[in-house]
Amino acid sequence: MSGTPAIVPEVGRSPDPAAGARRLLARLRDVMAGSGSAQDRLDKIVMTIAHEMAADVCSCYVMRAGEVLELFATIGLNPDAVHKTRMRVGEGLIGDVAAHSRPIALANAPSHPNFAYRPETGEDPFNGFLAVPIVRGGRVRGVLAIQHKDRRDYDEQEVETLQTIAMIVAELVVVGELVDSRELSVVNDLVLLPSRVEGTSLNRGVGMGVAVLHRPQLTIRQMVADDPEAELARLKEAVTSMHSAIDQMLIAVGESDSEHAEIMQTYRMVAADRGWLNRIREAIRSGLTAEAAVQRVQDDNSTRMAQVADPYIRDRLLDLNDITNRLLQHLAGKPVVATGGTLPDEFVLVARNLGPAELLDYDRRRLRGLVLEEGSAYSHVAIVARALDIPVVGQAADILRRVEPLDFLIVDGDNGQVFVRPADDIQAVFVASLAARQRRQAEYAKLRELPAVTRDGQDVKLMLNCGLLIDLPHLKTTGADGVGLYRTEIPFMVRPSYPDVATQFENYSKVLEEAGGLPVNFRTLDVGGDKTLPYFPELGEENPALGWRAIRIGLDRPSMLRKQLRAMLMAGAGRDVRIMFPMVATVAEFIQARRILDLEVKRLKDAGNPGPSALKVGVMMEVPALLFQLDALLPLVDFMSVGSNDMLQYLFASDRGNPMMNNRYDLLSPALLRVLKMLVEKCGEAGVTLSLCGEMASKPLDAMALLGVGMRHLSMSAPAFFEVKSMLRSLHAGDLAAYMDQLYHLPVRSLRPYLKAYAADHGVRLG
Repeated sequence: MSGTPAIVPEVGRSPDPAAGARRLLARLRDVMAGSGSAQDRLDKIVMTIAHEMAADVCSCYVMRAGEVLELFATIGLNPDAVHKTRMRVGEGLIGDVAAHSRPIALANAPSHPNFAYRPETGEDPFNGFLAVPIVRGGRVRGVLAIQHKDRRDYDEQEVETLQTIAMIVAELVVVGELVDSRELSVVNDLVLLPSRVEGTSLNRGVGMGVAVLHRPQLTIRQMVADDPEAELARLKEAVTSMHSAIDQMLIAVGESDSEHAEIMQTYRMVAADRGWLNRIREAIRSGLTAEAAVQRVQDDNSTRMAQVADPYIRDRLLDLNDITNRLLQHLAGKPVVATGGTLPDEFVLVARNLGPAELLDYDRRRLRGLVLEEGSAYSHVAIVARALDIPVVGQAADILRRVEPLDFLIVDGDNGQVFVRPADDIQAVFVASLAARQRRQAEYAKLRELPAVTRDGQDVKLMLNCGLLIDLPHLKTTGADGVGLYRTEIPFMVRPSYPDVATQFENYSKVLEEAGGLPVNFRTLDVGGDKTLPYFPELGEENPALGWRAIRIGLDRPSMLRKQLRAMLMAGAGRDVRIMFPMVATVAEFIQARRILDLEVKRLKDAGNPGPSALKVGVMMEVPALLFQLDALLPLVDFMSVGSNDMLQYLFASDRGNPMMNNRYDLLSPALLRVLKMLVEKCGEAGVTLSLCGEMASKPLDAMALLGVGMRHLSMSAPAFFEVKSMLRSLHAGDLAAYMDQLYHLPVRSLRPYLKAYAADHGVRLG
């Protein structure tokens, strides 16, 4: 390999950058289709790139085992450095590109703090630097870089061109000719031994079955197009076919599982997104095949989303990944469905991530559990899985590398762990546990018709927390007393744009209709903090949990709040409507919000529209400052609901999203329980109904403590309903209250051990 490339003198920029890019892609296609080893073709590729982009240097680094980047080919640097120069991910500029999966373009690279000089490469004289990640399947496979002696600013077209070229190089890397694909996998004997993988519970329950690995990635055989117009026609045909298939799925889901309709309608909207399709068309016009263009756009989306910390925005990428795979399958003329006789009778689906429609592709009668390397509780697939009552564990690191097809798996959704190839004794324990769970479920079913009354005759209202229409059928199956919390923000988050009044009206009308006359507490839009709308401006707040969120946004953007309140009032015509405002910190904020609500009530009356038959207004108790304003607040509200998650966060100044703070402070701390007891007393004196709608009410022991402080209205997730009801029917609330009165002043972190001992001694059923 010669030390210097054949240089084409650069005279400004090409008058037609797109034509230059297409010419370069055509030359690279010829190289890829030519003879010689993979190394020979890679050498020719870097030489071609340097020539066509008028670069003094072009280098390709390939990922080796242990997250090490090795120089595999170069033109312009010292050829003796090939296969000798190595750097770890995160080391130097090349390592930085790999670590963050994003391009870097610098006019003066040596002045950058991350620049790492390697004397064996001989790169002293070079200043201009442009590098892009080589990505395939969402993983960085290497880095492609060009360099210039002169200081220069790289334009967007050059970055785009190099990213497109990196796609072609990725094909050479992933086929295993340069680096054996097995090298990048876990290949020691431990992979075959039993193991336990820790994750996060996304849905409770236990499931057992053999592993089915969800790997929808298709191999793209041809990257460069001969006829862009023909490729555009193929894309149009495939998009039409995909839309038709999704519509059929939506119809089928609507007929058999109508509660999924909202998720699937949103999914269909994403599939028709014009911006996404236009970017694919632009990539085709640059010279790529339809398949390569689809993959190119998705790789770019993945790179961008990798830099976004907000879980809600990142979860929207899952739908786009799902749709991308479907479009590739339609382009290839392959069936999308994953059902049929090839699936085991009982299986656990394992995936890096999953879209909601991909989950519905699998036969739910055989599906026993779902394990994801990524995933969050707010992703569409988690929401649908909860509706289907499928145990789900997410954030299971490297699960795809540690599991082989048909391995036996146990998904422990209660504790957020997965057992891979478990020993016989572990299997026996879970088989017994599953049998006991099934017996309990049969017993719980009998509780539906029994009253929620403690042993000493205390009536308790048990309600559900809901956020989508798919949650509402649980009202009938549980016999709950209503919806204690309807999170109105979730439908806002799963839509690509802010819903208008008509859309919101339709949603709230369906909620009230499904509730069948049972009370529904609508919480107004609670976004901000860790719940960002995809179409909302990114504020970059240093401490978003304490920032511009919830009622603060509503009061600063009264038009948004008025539209939501108008839709609620219109939907509640002739019905009882209950509305509560979140994260109120001062009485003045509540008064201001109530005035906005009154304006909408007057607006409807002036227009001659029938309003609600009764309107009750409440407040969320989350900010401790409100505790010192109760005398002024309580005469103004009809009800109050405690958000235990945020209350704990603000009471202890403990970020609930920070893993370093996990379990540091306990909901059953004397401080929080004393606050709740004081609220019970104050609300009782004022005649204001007090409930709790946080996660605290969904755990039998925590719910027992709530009954002990005097709470008589609890709102919880549907899966926890019968466990809590079973607990309260076995409890003597008066005796527990007397016992807890002795504990509040103890100098301990938590009263949890004391309450567990009480339950054991007094026969209180905790599950």
